Amino acid sequence: MAVQRTMDKKDLSTREKWREIIFESHTPDSRLFDVILLYAILLSVAVIMLDSVEKIDLRYGHILSVIEWFFTIIFTIEYVARIALSEDKRKYILSGWGIIDLVSTIPSYLSLFVHGPQYLLTIRILRLLRIFRVLRLNSYLKEARILGTALKASSAKIIVFFGVILSVVIVMGTLMYLIEGPAHGFTSIPRGIYWAIVTITTVGYGDLTPITVVGQMISSLLMLIGYAVITVPTGIVSVELAQHKPKGAVCTECGNRENDIDALFCKHCGHPME
Repeated sequence: MAVQRTMDKKDLSTREKWREIIFESHTPDSRLFDVILLYAILLSVAVIMLDSVEKIDLRYGHILSVIEWFFTIIFTIEYVARIALSEDKRKYILSGWGIIDLVSTIPSYLSLFVHGPQYLLTIRILRLLRIFRVLRLNSYLKEARILGTALKASSAKIIVFFGVILSVVIVMGTLMYLIEGPAHGFTSIPRGIYWAIVTITTVGYGDLTPITVVGQMISSLLMLIGYAVITVPTGIVSVELAQHKPKGAVCTECGNRENDIDALFCKHCGHPME
């Protein structure tokens, strides 16, 4: 019985150690694991991109395929290990990281049946976001949370704005279909809407061009509206960012308001912050 307890404690300590290595980043082993993982992600994405180059694929396709499968097996083992070591397995599987970890391996297995999905493995690049945790870039994470809060707060206004823009492109696309017609390339209302979107976003591919005077007037109007498409959402988000960004600490000595929120001394006069 004592031997069994000792073995159970040993197994538990080993499990806790591996859980710390895989899920944490405050120990040398866990940081080394994350750094190796990041390099593996970079190398695997580089291999996938090289494999898409025809000349390289013809000469080294077999080697690149072997390397791709090597990384896929590594990431699959890592994913299974994360599930096995998770305290709440369901929570990890359904989390954002869990889904990304799973999706970063699936295309390789799909490529056994259909050619092409393996190139979707570039989604592994999303896993590089773990670098913020590895390098403890907390300030970046804080700014990202502020940006996310601002986007969430301004989402209703942006949805309303894009609803108006959607209505405009549908109306304008329909008008261009009636005015220009199939003779000038506007063969349907959806094609007219496509032209309106390309024009209002100031992209201007040039594959559809109005010929009539009225059509050109509508084009000019849409180009002017295009500036609002760029500026209005930017202004909405900027206002929300200004409202959600933490205010600077105020110095009681000189009244300077440009100090960091966690500053110990004033940037202007050097007086200790309260």
